[in-house]
Amino acid sequence: MKLADNFSLWEFECRDGTSIPDEHMENVKKLAENLQVIRNKINQPMIIISGYRSPAYNKKIDGAKRSQHMLAKAADIVVSGMDTRELKEVIIDLIKKGEIHPGGVGLYSTFVHYDIRGTNARWYGKGMKP
Repeated sequence: MKLADNFSLWEFECRDGTSIPDEHMENVKKLAENLQVIRNKINQPMIIISGYRSPAYNKKIDGAKRSQHMLAKAADIVVSGMDTRELKEVIIDLIKKGEIHPGGVGLYSTFVHYDIRGTNARWYGKGMKP
């Protein structure tokens, strides 16, 4: 199922094979629409390395206890050839301009986390500094 011009539902499914629950389908659609805005801005493909996580899988990988991934509101993304700091700044700029939904942005060495929780949250992964 296509969620946006460049994103399909399978890209967001849990890595343990669990499908996204029906009650979270609107969340993943909204997330994909926002990711499409980011993709259009950078004009490069994005890889979703983590989308929806079942509670069991989230626990297995030691994810945050109240992770937005479990609500299908979050994606960890990679853009080949683009520094994660640069991607993070693009996302924050789009949030500030009101072009994408406010939410969490986490900077990691190999990916950027973006979620549509509705309130802004910012953090840095292990070994990352502002």
